[in-house]
Amino acid sequence: MMGRARRLRAGLAASLLSALAAPAAAERITPLPYEELPPLAPELLTFERLPAKPYPGYVFDHGIAFAGGRIGERFAGQTLGEVTLDEGGPHDVLRGRPTAPLAVEPGAPGEGVSLSLHSAFRSMALYPLGPLGQPDPEARGEGAAAILFHEDACAFGLRVHTEYTDAFGANEGHLGEIDLTFYARDGAEIGRVTVLAPEHISGHGFLDTGGGIAGVTVENRDPGGISFDDVRFGCPNVTG
Repeated sequence: MMGRARRLRAGLAASLLSALAAPAAAERITPLPYEELPPLAPELLTFERLPAKPYPGYVFDHGIAFAGGRIGERFAGQTLGEVTLDEGGPHDVLRGRPTAPLAVEPGAPGEGVSLSLHSAFRSMALYPLGPLGQPDPEARGEGAAAILFHEDACAFGLRVHTEYTDAFGANEGHLGEIDLTFYARDGAEIGRVTVLAPEHISGHGFLDTGGGIAGVTVENRDPGGISFDDVRFGCPNVTG
């Protein structure tokens, strides 16, 4: 096992040299283009296991298990609050440090996560549900999500859809604010990034120079809510 871990770290180091300039010493989580993720994060999570179903789709009060991990609302040890930032529904806010070892917790009934057919992705996508709960349209996409990996990941990424029309019917130049927080297996925070996602679909990738991403939380501050798909994670494959 230790030999495999060393080989993974060696592979990661080699990939880093070709993918990025060396980051500052304090920057453990480094953004990178989503398109560069496949060799660094070879595992791909989509949400096509269930038949396509339009809104309200499927609601998962106990989270979602996938090959390589699990998705819930928050990590054990965290508390859930809410904040209203616009004229729409309230948004989830996560507080506190997760307990060790890292474990996901589901949301209250109707306030966890849901899957439904997304017209922009043209596939099933995940919607974190906010405090108003499904099927209230102001709940869809305004919740928090926690993603736990069974094995530590060297890189992580996802494709996000944001869309918001203001009171004047305009959306030009809109940026959706999304907070991503990265955690180690013992619940320690190893990085936090605020993404300003342009309207419609955008991809976002992140590299951990320590190769120890055990979990990620996603919190949304976009008035129109978010959905996401095509989650990438893992470490470089060992060759030779």
